[in-house]
Amino acid sequence: MSRCSGILLHISSLPGPDGIGSMGREAYDFADFLKRAGVRIWQVLPLGPTGYGESPYQSASVFAGNPMLISLEKLREEGLLTGERTAARVYADLSRVDFDTVRAEKEKQLRTCYSQSAARLQGELAAFEKEAAWVRDYALYCALKAHFGNRKWTDWPDKAVRNRHAHALKKWELTLKSEVSYQIFVQYLFFRQWRALKKHCNELGISIFGDMPIYVAEDSADTWTHPEVFQLDLRRMPKRVAGVPPDAFSEDGQLWGNPLYRWWLLKMQGYRWWVDRMRQMGEMYDIVRVDHFIGFANYYSIPYGAVNARKGKWVKAPGQDLFTRLKQELPELRVVAEDLGEVTDAVRELMAFTGYPGMRVMHYAFGGGDDNCHLPANYIPACVAYTGTHDNDTTRGWAEHANPAEVEKARQLLGFTRPEEAPDAFLRALMESAADTVIVPMQDVLGLGSEARMNLPGTIGGNWAWRMLPEAASGLAALRLRQLNEKTGRTGEE
Repeated sequence: MSRCSGILLHISSLPGPDGIGSMGREAYDFADFLKRAGVRIWQVLPLGPTGYGESPYQSASVFAGNPMLISLEKLREEGLLTGERTAARVYADLSRVDFDTVRAEKEKQLRTCYSQSAARLQGELAAFEKEAAWVRDYALYCALKAHFGNRKWTDWPDKAVRNRHAHALKKWELTLKSEVSYQIFVQYLFFRQWRALKKHCNELGISIFGDMPIYVAEDSADTWTHPEVFQLDLRRMPKRVAGVPPDAFSEDGQLWGNPLYRWWLLKMQGYRWWVDRMRQMGEMYDIVRVDHFIGFANYYSIPYGAVNARKGKWVKAPGQDLFTRLKQELPELRVVAEDLGEVTDAVRELMAFTGYPGMRVMHYAFGGGDDNCHLPANYIPACVAYTGTHDNDTTRGWAEHANPAEVEKARQLLGFTRPEEAPDAFLRALMESAADTVIVPMQDVLGLGSEARMNLPGTIGGNWAWRMLPEAASGLAALRLRQLNEKTGRTGEE
C-alpha cells in the first residue's frame, strides 16, 4: 500500500443502541466516514471475548469472537431476533461502557435469538462448525466453565475433563448439549456479522488492521485444549509466566501472568498451532499487528507465583525459524511488528529478516536526543507511525500531564501553545512525515482529553470503556481529515 492514513477505533468504542459499540449500523456509518475522509485503514483492538478487567488482551480464546460486539439491531433487521428491545434508559452514559449491564442484557437477547432462530439455521451452523475446527472445544469450555460456577478450568472438580479424557469429554458434551450448541450459535453470529462488515469496508477501499496478542490467558480454551503448547506442569499449572523487567517506568517491572510457550515442542510440530492461529488472523484482517513482537526474539520468563517481575530472566525464542515456517505456509500474510520495548540486536536481526514494518509513537519522541527514532523527522517509509496507541494517554491529555520538559520540546518543534492545540499539531506532523502508514486514535481526531483514554497499563478497572458520542464523526471532521490526507498525498487517489 502506498502512503496512507488510518484511524484507531475499537468496535466497542462506536456509538449505538446496545450500550457498547457493535457491528451494526454505526460500524457501517464509521466506515463511510473513513471513506469520505480519505482514510484507507481502520485499526481495531483484539476481537476475542474479553477477560480479566475487560481487557481484549486477556481473552478466553485466540480464535473466538466477543459476543458483546454482536449487533442486536442487525439481528432484528435480518429477522433473527424479535420481541422487546432493551430500554434506552438502561444505558444512561453514552460515553462509557457499563460492562456488567451490557453483558447481562446482551446475553438475555442472544439467548432469545438462539431459541427463535437456531433451528432454521442448522445448515449454516453445521457449515460454520466444519469450517471452524476450534469452535466445539471453545463452546464446551464455555459450557463447562458456566456449569462449574465460572471457576478457572484448572479448578474444575472433574479431573478427567480437566485433563480432556475422551470419555469425560463425551459425557459432558451430552450433559451440556444445549449450552454447547448455544455457544456455537453465538460464534456463528459474530463471524457472520464480522465478515459482512469487513466486506463492506473492503468494497470502500478500506483495509481492516487487526491486533493479535502474542500470549494467551492462563484461563482460556487454548490452554485447556492444547496444554502441551504451553509451559505447564503435571497439574497443568504454569511453570513460568510472561512479563517485562523493571525499567525507568516501573521498578517492579510488569507481571502479565500469561503462560509461556513450549517452543521446542512447537518446533517439533512444525509450529502448527501458530500457523493455524495466524491463518485465522489473515482471514479476519487485511493487516495484522503482532503485539510484543520482541518476544519472538527473546522473552522474559518469570517464576509462576512471583509477586512481581523482578526475578525473571531473558530466554532465547525461536525467532527466524518460526517466521520461516509462517512465510512458507502463509506467504500473503501482512504483518506489522509491535517492536516497542527492549529492542536488542536479536530483535533488530529478526525485524530485518522478516521485513515487517515496525512502529513509531510520537508520544515517545520528545525525550532523549535528536536521534530518537520516534521523532517524526527520523521516520523511515517502512514504518507505521502513531500519535499514540491504546496504551497511551490521548495527545491532549499527554500535553496536559506529561513531563514538562518533553511537552516544551514538543511545543517548540511542532508549533503549538495550549494543550488543546496539541492534537492538531501532532496530527499534522505525523501526516507530513516520511512514514508510509500513519495511524491516529479517533480520540486525537476529536481533540479529546484524558477522560477518553482507552487504557492505563498496570491498572485494573475503568479501562477499555470509552465510547465515541453519536454524531462525533461529523462531516466537518471528515472534511478536515480529507484535506490533510490530500495535502500529504495519503488518499491513494490521483
